[in-house]
Amino acid sequence: MSDPVIKAVDVAKVLGSGVGQVQALRGVSISLTGGELALLMGPSGSGKTTLLSVLGCMLTPTHGTVTVMGQTTAGLSSEQLAELRRKHIGFIFQSYHLFPTLNARDNVRLALDLRGDHGAAAVTKATDALAVVGLAHKAMALPREMSGGEQQRVAIARAIVANPSAILADEPTGALDGENGQAVMQVLAQIAKDHSRAVLVVTHDPRTEPFADRIVQIEDGRIVGDERDKSEPNDISKDKIRIRRYAKS
Repeated sequence: MSDPVIKAVDVAKVLGSGVGQVQALRGVSISLTGGELALLMGPSGSGKTTLLSVLGCMLTPTHGTVTVMGQTTAGLSSEQLAELRRKHIGFIFQSYHLFPTLNARDNVRLALDLRGDHGAAAVTKATDALAVVGLAHKAMALPREMSGGEQQRVAIARAIVANPSAILADEPTGALDGENGQAVMQVLAQIAKDHSRAVLVVTHDPRTEPFADRIVQIEDGRIVGDERDKSEPNDISKDKIRIRRYAKS
């Protein structure tokens, strides 16, 4: 197995203080490796988004260690953490976060602007990223001219355009109907075939399970299950979907 893209060891995270203090994570250890789509699942308040934020260097752990591409986050300043995120991590959110006055290509290109990548080469990269998610024909469309599923695919293109080492998605299908949610998961599953990139999806949606190579369960801030699919990676055949859907019936 290749070296982990992101690794957390015995991570704890306390949020708030005083009577409002919450122990969000309790000794979590997890490694994300390239070439697989992992789901992080659990009930509301279980610590899913907090763990995603710690792995994505948006929150620092109260205890424990996090490494990204072999670099520890311990002792890094906020500016250094931001640089680590820009270099290695792409984020996808439930609410898309597209600029309504920019077309799809320019929304994707913004991720390159933040990295100092400008000009004709950046336009080409943005166009290519839209092609990867099946939206080359929507390059000049504004968000209001696209469906929710198309907007989320633009957000995925923005997350991958700078070729990050990890894609972290927080409820990417939460605002979508079944058909659009499936289309988004198919794109993420395809992206996860790249063995140099890890993909982690936080979700409570059981419809995403057929697309997963690995399912991590979290409850009360602790990892309580971590299961890898034994079939071929990213195999989303009808038989696989049927087996997973009815395994518990």
